[in-house]
Amino acid sequence: MTVSREFLAGLPKAELHVHHVGSASPRIVAELAARHPESPVPVDSAALAEYFTFTDFAKFIEVYLTVVDLITTPDDVRLLTYEVAREMAAQNIRYSELTVTPYTSVQRGIAPEAFCEAIEDARTAAEKELGVTLRWIFDIPGEVGIPGAIETARIATEIRPDGLVGFGLGGPEIGVPRPQFAPYFDAAREAGLHSVPHAGETTGPETIWDAIRVLKAERIGHGTSAMQDPALVDYLAQHRIPLEVSPTSNLATRAVASYEEHPLPAMVEAGLVVTINSDDPPMFGTDLTSEYVVAAELLDLDEAGAAELARTAVRVSFAEDTVKESLLAEIDAYTAAKA
Repeated sequence: MTVSREFLAGLPKAELHVHHVGSASPRIVAELAARHPESPVPVDSAALAEYFTFTDFAKFIEVYLTVVDLITTPDDVRLLTYEVAREMAAQNIRYSELTVTPYTSVQRGIAPEAFCEAIEDARTAAEKELGVTLRWIFDIPGEVGIPGAIETARIATEIRPDGLVGFGLGGPEIGVPRPQFAPYFDAAREAGLHSVPHAGETTGPETIWDAIRVLKAERIGHGTSAMQDPALVDYLAQHRIPLEVSPTSNLATRAVASYEEHPLPAMVEAGLVVTINSDDPPMFGTDLTSEYVVAAELLDLDEAGAAELARTAVRVSFAEDTVKESLLAEIDAYTAAKA
């Protein structure tokens, strides 16, 4: 019998693949939309739920960008970031590497220095007031191409807020080849940042190979198609390159047809390192606890298995050792108290 939702809700967790704007709940989006009545984004909660209904990945990107359009001032950035942390705290998420796309906000008129100051102010307050430790992964919006890469790399290496730990690549994969971004990932890695591109969500294994060989990926965002290539599976297992798996996201974007067809069990059976994540939780009608419920059902986990899944996310995170040790001890204490 799989673990209970109650246990998973209380389990101290880390999340490694979750987007800044994509974490804006209907409550947060409504507050931002009320500030910007010219936006097509509805304020009413029922209308918002209908608005956040996707037919495919392209529709998701379209909706996502209209929410980005609501974030036009540093105060909007600060509000979004702190309120996302508040909702993480309610799920017992203790540590999160939030994927942030500064380019889209900078293009909408926010100075990059002010953007970084706003997220840092929210990060500091969230740790002090909410008990949530936030770190940043700045990602290139793939749909923008090289201009987005140039500016994202500049902000990451020249401004570089204190919480920045990684450099990523998001957005559509189809028609957005990974090798063109190699110089910008090289610059980020030379500056001491970790490489964490999305790959293999809506494209095949070759995109994952490009992420590994060309972008020197240390973790793979999604990696859903990895199981199609036995040589890739062997490589991922041998080199212990973690996959950031988001089951409900994969269904919402039609990357997989159903939970029953999700490759997560095959990944674990093959010895791959996997972490469970929510990606863009309110937009997909989920949260991290719900994703753990899905994973526990797919993998037939008991409490010990679920706790080990949570530990894996901590271990493969880019958190400082002291943060890892503290959170691992918290997971151990929680499971011991529930035993």
